[in-house]
Amino acid sequence: MSDSQIFITIKNQKYELEDSTTLLELSERFKKEYLSTIVAARVNNDIKELSFRIKEDAEIGFIDLTDEDGMRIYRRSLYFIFIMAVHDVFPDRKAVITHPMSNGVYCEINGEDELTEDDIELVDKRMREIVSMKIPFEKKEISTESARRQYKDSGKLDKYEVLEHRQKPYVTSYNCGGYEDYYYGYMVPDTGYINCFALKFHKPGVVIQYPAKTDPCKLQTFTEQKKLFNVFIEYKKWVRILDVENIGSLNEIVKAGEIGDLIRVSEALHEKKIAQIADKITNNEEEKRIVLISGPSSSGKTTFANRLGIQLRVNGFVPRTISLDNYFVNRDKTPIDEDGEFDYEALEAIDIELFNEHLSELLKGNEVEIPVYNFETGSRELKGKKMIMKDNNILVIEGIHGLNDKLTKSVSCEDKYKIYVSALTSLSIDDHNRIPSTDTRILRRIVRDNQFRGCSAINTINRWPSVRRGEEKNIFPFQENADIMFNSSLVYELCLLKVYAEPLLLKLGPDNERYSEVKRLIEFLSYFLPIDAKDVPNNSIVKEFIGGSCFF
Repeated sequence: MSDSQIFITIKNQKYELEDSTTLLELSERFKKEYLSTIVAARVNNDIKELSFRIKEDAEIGFIDLTDEDGMRIYRRSLYFIFIMAVHDVFPDRKAVITHPMSNGVYCEINGEDELTEDDIELVDKRMREIVSMKIPFEKKEISTESARRQYKDSGKLDKYEVLEHRQKPYVTSYNCGGYEDYYYGYMVPDTGYINCFALKFHKPGVVIQYPAKTDPCKLQTFTEQKKLFNVFIEYKKWVRILDVENIGSLNEIVKAGEIGDLIRVSEALHEKKIAQIADKITNNEEEKRIVLISGPSSSGKTTFANRLGIQLRVNGFVPRTISLDNYFVNRDKTPIDEDGEFDYEALEAIDIELFNEHLSELLKGNEVEIPVYNFETGSRELKGKKMIMKDNNILVIEGIHGLNDKLTKSVSCEDKYKIYVSALTSLSIDDHNRIPSTDTRILRRIVRDNQFRGCSAINTINRWPSVRRGEEKNIFPFQENADIMFNSSLVYELCLLKVYAEPLLLKLGPDNERYSEVKRLIEFLSYFLPIDAKDVPNNSIVKEFIGGSCFF
């Protein structure tokens, strides 16, 4: 073998390769073995763009659009094209990527004139022209100091402020057809890869629609999500009250030693919202008797339920709680998931008939005996746990199926008040790089699992895709069924989670199969300045994850 030969492993097969072969060249040989377009690769568990040249022996796994990382790359490249098109068509306006909405992302195009549907059609036309030209995304590294000067001179103060506290000596910038921008993550090789998208006018902004990884060649049907949209609008009002709209302004508050005031106002906004929800439950003609609380993993549902219970007591009502876990069917009747494991998140894992029978009896004022599920034996047991509803009682039920009416089919809508809880952050890194709510939740879970469940960060990360599949199936389709939504996100919390999560992540090296996700989260946390937990009250939702909560 010549010195220019190297060996690579793909799908457990070893191949001999010429030195400095690009991943793009190599992908042509293997593209038929993948379900959709290849957009990147993992080289020894580290994500590399297709322009990367292979110069040493490596294990390689290509990333297509059915992979979560592949879809992230697709969306990021799509946003770049959108922003570039807005710049070309309306050079005096500013595009801002804000928050997710119905299989897409809601964006604003800010300027003196009100946005119209005709404006959106012009942007759409320009985007498709850019795609058809297959313009390369050219990556370059520049010093952090040079980047800051460049962004300040060009008026991009959102990026300038973010980079002020960046520890790395360089930043990665992309140039596409002469338009340059900074992005937190990787890009496809050229604009021609982005061939499935749509723009939908949604006054006062626009929704960029993109495909899901389950069917990357087809756009999903747009579904109006008014309640979810209103929660994000409310959160934007909160961050304006707090004068924190991106990481740069948050870090400035930390640097100035004013984080204590920010924490107190953030917590006060939460408490006021919870009190308003309690008022809506108790101050109405229907007199709701059952409160159903649902939301995805690590949303802070348990702390929310406890704080809501206190506010209900302030209003003269005593909450009684039922855990859905106690209504699991016996293990031999538990459904099995696609991995052959017991699927406790499926609705069929709950004895719906018995649960509804008990609800009906309780609403009639009759006493019932609540079962206790024994997780060791996998069966329900009766241990004399009796319950009866008095006139001043409200039944509070927390569980992932709370918004699915099949769970409480015997109870009329007049008796139910449904609440959706999730950490729906609309805080951004800058105008073009938003913070996904899922990143906040996985960091919460990494910290909590390590603190209280003896679970390592890598185990939590490994389980996360399965958790997300369960949410997509059992929770998100029912969001709009909620009577009200509560955003459990706290504007300061990522500065706090950094202190707990970063050391756990830094222990994990490239030998881990999920190292690319570990590296992504470490890079994400690097943008935040750390803060101390001393000013965080013990009833805060974030205390559910870092410890010190008065409810546990």
